[in-house]
Amino acid sequence: MQISNHKVVSFHYTLTNDSGDVIDSSSGGEPLVYLHGEQNIIPGLENALDGKSIGDSLQVTIEAADGYGEYNPALTQVVPSEMFQGVDNIEVGMQFQAETSEGVQVIRVAEVDGDNVTIDGNHPLAGERLHFDVTVEEIRESTDEEREHGHVHAEGGCC
Repeated sequence: MQISNHKVVSFHYTLTNDSGDVIDSSSGGEPLVYLHGEQNIIPGLENALDGKSIGDSLQVTIEAADGYGEYNPALTQVVPSEMFQGVDNIEVGMQFQAETSEGVQVIRVAEVDGDNVTIDGNHPLAGERLHFDVTVEEIRESTDEEREHGHVHAEGGCC
């Protein structure tokens, strides 16, 4: 069986940056499982996996545009610390959910300078070239419910 739209795919991966630093890996854990063709993983990796079979291994480099997108400076802004009501100590790296015109978005604290807090709505890997080392573990047909919902369900049903 080959990977194609609406197949449930299970794969192990190691993700590195241009310097070779490991950003994420499924090594020693469970493989990543997704529904192919439903935009559940970054486009460049999904395209690279299309047509692969169980046991196939590949190394693929994904440019930012086909990963988490280009870095967009318009998604950063400086806000007063008083906007973080109930947070006693605002630190770089903290993440919050913010209501935006496009719905709920995760923002990250990028800098704290006194009462000024720089927030960033870009994905932490935006603008980065990504290197994946992938091994396809399993491929199966999706269920009607998985196709209807657009994602893989755990054994026994949704959620």
